[in-house]
Amino acid sequence: MDEKTMVNDILEGVKAGLTAYQTAITETENTTLRQTFQQMRNNDESFQYELFKVAQSKGYYKSAQKATPAEIGNLKSELQ
Repeated sequence: MDEKTMVNDILEGVKAGLTAYQTAITETENTTLRQTFQQMRNNDESFQYELFKVAQSKGYYKSAQKATPAEIGNLKSELQ
């Protein structure tokens, strides 16, 4: 398995984990456990962003084309 594949697999796994943390956080009544999940999520978000920056710098990840001001305006109007 090449480096690009491994990095992208890790990014996908972390993203799935972040979704699971969010579900656990919203469904947890115990304050201490909720805070623990939040801290774990925050740590994973930081890790994901750092790995994303590495992937992007190596050309493993290409961002989507930036939205035009008109597209942004249209979306804002739709959401209001």
